[in-house]
Amino acid sequence: MKSNESAENYLETILILSKKKPVVRSVDIADELGFKKSSVSVAMKNLREKEHITVTPEGFIYLTDSGKAIADMIYERHEFLSDWLVRLGVDADVATEDACRMEHVISRESFAAIKKFVSESLA
Repeated sequence: MKSNESAENYLETILILSKKKPVVRSVDIADELGFKKSSVSVAMKNLREKEHITVTPEGFIYLTDSGKAIADMIYERHEFLSDWLVRLGVDADVATEDACRMEHVISRESFAAIKKFVSESLA
């Protein structure tokens, strides 16, 4: 997994967890992703250094504006691509897995074109 893809996955996970929980901690991320707490700690340090997250003294993790922008972009791609693949007849579990991979590698231009095409087709 590329480091950029890994960072995007962590940011997306923080976003998703923040919609379910009042606060997000490293242990929540580790549980959600099935990773070791030590791996999550290293990733959080990297995201903090890139100023994509802030961590309070109590260990609560919050997305910064830049982190939220990335997380929102990845989450939108994931939701859209999963739904689109299911509409094409792909099994929901397969669609989710494929969307998870596609969301990181597709260019903004290609995603916008697919989104426009699908929206126009459904209109």
